[in-house]
Amino acid sequence: MDLKELIQVAKDNGVAGAGGAGFPTYAKFDKRVKTIILNCAECEPLLKVHRQMLQKYAYEIMYTLNIMAQAMEAEHVLVAVKEAYSKTVEAVKANLNSFPKLELKLLDEIYPMGDEVVLIYETLGKKVPPGSIPLEVSVAVFNVETVYNIYKAMERQEPVTHKYLTIAGEVNNPITIKAPLGMTVAEAVEKAGGAKIAEPVYIMGGPMTGSIVNSYDTITKTTNAILVMPKEHSLVLKRTTNPAIDMKRAMSACCQCEMCTDLCPRNLLGQPITPHMFMRSATSGVTQDLSPYLNTMFCCSCGVCELYACPQGLSPRKLISDYKTGLRKKGFQIPRDIPSKPTKSMREYRKIPMNRLTNRLGLSEYDREAPLTEEDITTSQVKINLGQHIGAKAIGLVKKNELVHLGTVIAKAEDGKLSLPVHASISGEILEVNDNFIIIKAL
Repeated sequence: MDLKELIQVAKDNGVAGAGGAGFPTYAKFDKRVKTIILNCAECEPLLKVHRQMLQKYAYEIMYTLNIMAQAMEAEHVLVAVKEAYSKTVEAVKANLNSFPKLELKLLDEIYPMGDEVVLIYETLGKKVPPGSIPLEVSVAVFNVETVYNIYKAMERQEPVTHKYLTIAGEVNNPITIKAPLGMTVAEAVEKAGGAKIAEPVYIMGGPMTGSIVNSYDTITKTTNAILVMPKEHSLVLKRTTNPAIDMKRAMSACCQCEMCTDLCPRNLLGQPITPHMFMRSATSGVTQDLSPYLNTMFCCSCGVCELYACPQGLSPRKLISDYKTGLRKKGFQIPRDIPSKPTKSMREYRKIPMNRLTNRLGLSEYDREAPLTEEDITTSQVKINLGQHIGAKAIGLVKKNELVHLGTVIAKAEDGKLSLPVHASISGEILEVNDNFIIIKAL
């Protein structure tokens, strides 16, 4: 398969990054890439899906990586797996002889290893320039499910209609399922035996970077987990405080200890993000030096500063995120051509062990097995988001009362823009079509 064919297959089948921001995968296929990295770092506590998929589908995923490398004429392919995932490591080793171009790279059990900037430095010793993308250093990073979706598109002509995700926390039977896109959070949680508590709060994504959603929100191409938490848990309280109160608490309590900056993964790699300087400037209203404000654009929102580092329990990440949103609304673009400073000499001693992070977050009791099942999940109705990826939303192709089948293209990629089509995740009748979503009722 040549590069043009690979790009078309990924685009036609709606393959987006299966986690994080959902970058359309076809846009990463480039002959300037010299190294491909498979990201099996499983960045956050409680998530199991990527290690489980690589263990189960090692051959298929490694076969696809080999095809991708040939199409892009890449020189190296690294299968990056945390050494702690012993069964997954064994599965990869058992297939290495079939793919001489592929190399296993064992990773430490630290956070945020899954951040591609951190991952590239840990595996290759290369630093992605501030505000740039991995292609700047001739690297492309793909997570496990994304590559498996490319395999299914190439070999089975199957578009992306389902999402693997871990369901954990206050549930009776933690589990990793394959759910149809557009299924509700409540239905997914029922597949884990339901919530064990009366008033559950749902976090979609990991405990560090996920967002609170309600029971009627739906599964998308980037949903890696649903965590069911008590409403009084610190992770919930941190996400539900008023930003104005967060700012007032920072004004009264921030002691400028600099722990947020000392432990910031991006700052340790020499990037110009200094949370403590932002807190100093924002809480005092000082604007003589704008760099603490503008440099918020380099924050990766990993949450280390507020969920691990700050001894006062303040919220620098949350305040920085709000500020970044404001800058973007004003049309501010991330600064370019800013050189990296040298990697901090203390970086090796400031890495965050996952077990310590799990304990600090109050999640140890939830850190249980969540076995992968591929049992077919039926649902009476799905509400499929047309903007499950970075870039322009898909444009609906179907009409109300139209009958569609599983895998039917129901929305097309916008011409000439970074975009992806969307496919039906169940067979049924179209109930509604608008600019944001399509509802399908099963027959």
